[in-house]
Amino acid sequence: MIPLAVLCAVAAVWLATGPPPAARRLVQALRPARPDVHTALTTTKERVTALRDRRRDPDRWRTAVIELCDGMAAELTAGRAPAEAYTLAAATLDPRVTRRLPPSGADPPTDHLEALAAEPGAAGLRPLAACWRIGAERGGALGDVLDGLATALRDEEELRREVAAQLAAPRATARLLAALPLLGLAMAAAIGAHPVAFLFTTLPGLACLLLGTSLNATGLWWTHHLAKAAETPR
Repeated sequence: MIPLAVLCAVAAVWLATGPPPAARRLVQALRPARPDVHTALTTTKERVTALRDRRRDPDRWRTAVIELCDGMAAELTAGRAPAEAYTLAAATLDPRVTRRLPPSGADPPTDHLEALAAEPGAAGLRPLAACWRIGAERGGALGDVLDGLATALRDEEELRREVAAQLAAPRATARLLAALPLLGLAMAAAIGAHPVAFLFTTLPGLACLLLGTSLNATGLWWTHHLAKAAETPR
């Protein structure tokens, strides 16, 4: 009974001297809200997904242009008008590409297609617009022309992928060589040479650090430049 009485007395004192419920609710309302960890993780995931999508945009555009040429050629062969063939073919593409394509109307959207050709990976829209314009002005078998264009773009894409696969090893080697100085610093520190102090606290060390970083960055840039030049069709 004594412990129970002590507990009741402590509770009575706390209720008598503690802040009223209204004050406690006011303090809680004015207290800054803690960041929602789940919301932060969701936002980070959305940003990573958006960055990944932007990196995949060129491949998505190249695939969509080939499919657009194939679809228009098939619809034109079936006897449809170019504008209708374009609308039906564009409706089957990736929605992320379809919503950026110009709508068809009374006039061919060739100018809009040529403007979109500046997007990475969408260069095939330029010959598509040229073929459409010539077919509308001078006539001709536009379906056969677009079928041949789709075949040429498909061959070009296969060549680009083959070149990219061949360049994967040189790119990996360049990244490995760029990381070797860090390994050298770790080995020097392991034997007690204090390379970090030398590089950051002495003039010769700062000169070596600046020169080495510049050469390393130049080597990475030059390797990337050569790889992009090899991947770019001529």
